[in-house]
Amino acid sequence: MQVQEVEILPPLAPEGERSEPAGGRGGVAMGRPDAEVSSRAKRRQFSAEYKARIVREAEACTGFGQISALLRREGLYSSTLSRWRQSMRYGAMAGLDNKRGRTKDPDTQLRQQVRQLERENARLKRQLQQAATVIEVQKKVSEILRIPLETESEDDES
Repeated sequence: MQVQEVEILPPLAPEGERSEPAGGRGGVAMGRPDAEVSSRAKRRQFSAEYKARIVREAEACTGFGQISALLRREGLYSSTLSRWRQSMRYGAMAGLDNKRGRTKDPDTQLRQQVRQLERENARLKRQLQQAATVIEVQKKVSEILRIPLETESEDDES
C-alpha cells in the first residue's frame, strides 16, 4: 500500500482578514513573488463573526501548540486573541465590534445649525441696516427737493 502525501491548506477567510495572501503561501502566488508593494500599510479590520469564530476555535484547542498554530495560520498575535476573549467574556458580541478613534459628538449637528443661523442673522441685520440707510437718504432727498412724503398717519385720517 502506497501512502500519498496530501497538503492540507487552511480555510480561506474573507478578504482583509488574513495577513498573508490567499492560499497561505507567504507572499508567493503561483511560483512568482508579489512585486506590488503598497506605499502605506493599512490597518486590518475584523468582523464580529470572524472574531467570535477565532475565539471559539481557540477555546476548542486542547493539544500543546494548537493555539499557536491557529494564531500563525490566521496571522494574529496572542494579545489580540486575549483582547477578543476578554471582550467576549465581559461584553459578549457587543465588545467585538468596537470601533477605534473619535466618537461622533451628538451636538455637532446642532452646533452647525446654530452657526448657520447666526451667519444668516448677521446677514439679515446688514440688509436691514442698508434698507434703513436708503430710507434715510430718500427722506433727505425729498426734503431737499421739497417733495411731500405721504405718511401713514395722513392715510389713516382720510
